[in-house]
Amino acid sequence: MALPLFMDFLFHIDKYLNIFIINYGFFVYAITFIVIFVETGLVIMPFLPGDTLLFVAGTFASLGSLNIFILLIILSLAAILGDSINYLIGNKLGRKAFDSEGRFFNKKYLIAAEEFYEKHGNKTIIIARFIPVIRTFAPFVAGIGKMKYPRFLAYNIIGGIAWVFIFVLGGYFFGNIPFVKENFGLVVLAIIFISLLPLIKSLISYFRNSE
Repeated sequence: MALPLFMDFLFHIDKYLNIFIINYGFFVYAITFIVIFVETGLVIMPFLPGDTLLFVAGTFASLGSLNIFILLIILSLAAILGDSINYLIGNKLGRKAFDSEGRFFNKKYLIAAEEFYEKHGNKTIIIARFIPVIRTFAPFVAGIGKMKYPRFLAYNIIGGIAWVFIFVLGGYFFGNIPFVKENFGLVVLAIIFISLLPLIKSLISYFRNSE
């Protein structure tokens, strides 16, 4: 997706989702499931708008366009399955996927995720859910580190459900406040900025230490 088109989609995701609902009806659940699954499950797709999609989906649920209970169930499942697949990929491929700077594999993000994991331990799997990019790499790093899958799955389930419920219900209860509706672009920026703060801190720490 070209950058201008991606940015337009990101800042007007509410309009795009509304178009999907009008044109595809029930299949919107499948579309949102796929986006959340891919963002959490494929290490080459860390920039999909997971947080904002969850928030906007909750907003449309408050309008009656989507069923809030179906959303909470299928998106929690997508988040949990995505992280599990990501873990398995990391477990099988390991760091060799990042031995050379490829088109899709950015080693800086992997290193930032590893530093975050080293600092926060196993609970990184929960914390990382709320940090774009890091949440895509955290399960991959857990797989590389040979973290036992039953332990990973427990953190994965807690983190996945917490992430989905907080953002979907946030949209459900606050998305239709007039200020939020009229300034949705600013709300998206605020969500992105707040979510990225820990990642920015980790990257700054990494570059300082590498000097």
